[in-house]
Amino acid sequence: MAGGRGGHVRPPQHRPGRSEIPGVRRVPWLLIGAVVVILSLIGVIAYNLAPRVMERMNAQRFAPTTENPDPSSTIEGVVEVEYPAGNHIDAPQRVAYDQSPPIGGAHDQYWATCTGIVYSTPVRTENIVHSLEHGAVWIAYNPDRVATDDVTALAAKTDGKPYMLMSPYPGLDSAVSLQSWGHQLKLDNPGDERVSQFISALRQNPNTHPEVGATCATMPGAFDPANPPPFDPSAPGPDAVPAAGPPDSSPQGSPMPPATTGGADG
Repeated sequence: MAGGRGGHVRPPQHRPGRSEIPGVRRVPWLLIGAVVVILSLIGVIAYNLAPRVMERMNAQRFAPTTENPDPSSTIEGVVEVEYPAGNHIDAPQRVAYDQSPPIGGAHDQYWATCTGIVYSTPVRTENIVHSLEHGAVWIAYNPDRVATDDVTALAAKTDGKPYMLMSPYPGLDSAVSLQSWGHQLKLDNPGDERVSQFISALRQNPNTHPEVGATCATMPGAFDPANPPPFDPSAPGPDAVPAAGPPDSSPQGSPMPPATTGGADG
């Protein structure tokens, strides 16, 4: 007879699930997973940003001050040479520079645009030296010795930065060479921390270049940054002007359009 004795029906038995067992707590796997993802993202961001922050802080230590007007003197490997300023030539006149790449001396009357321009082709050095006279820093690199990723990293230090320019320099005896007026640093490692130190110490440093306040902007009709005069790798001929300028030369000021930077500092 259904229901057993007495006609009572026994209710179905319920076995408690794992989460209902007294003393056993349910693990919040979704929350744990979300936390792990967030922590991983923070780690990735920190891993990528930390070196840049440290590099920037390190470079800032080389900014010029009243007490230390030329911090580049403490950067290992920097070469310094003194040159007279304001000795101008007209294209296609060549200058017999005593440094390669050149870092000062006689130069073309028109400067290369140096408003954070990354030139893809080698540029006539006589124009670039005039940019150095205005306070610019020039990053030159050997295209046969610097990998594409390193070129991109160097370009990031140049692009859009006032008083900066960068260009390939065929035949360079190092991977990278940095120039400011009367200063040079050659490096075999494009990622060397001294790249940023040199820039911090000498870009627009009023204590180390002759024409303080001179513009880096393009002079219309004089220099075309989209089609710059090409670099001449051949040796200067006997009619080349010495880097110190001809004996009878008298320094002259640069033609000065309204001063603009044409780029934002970064």
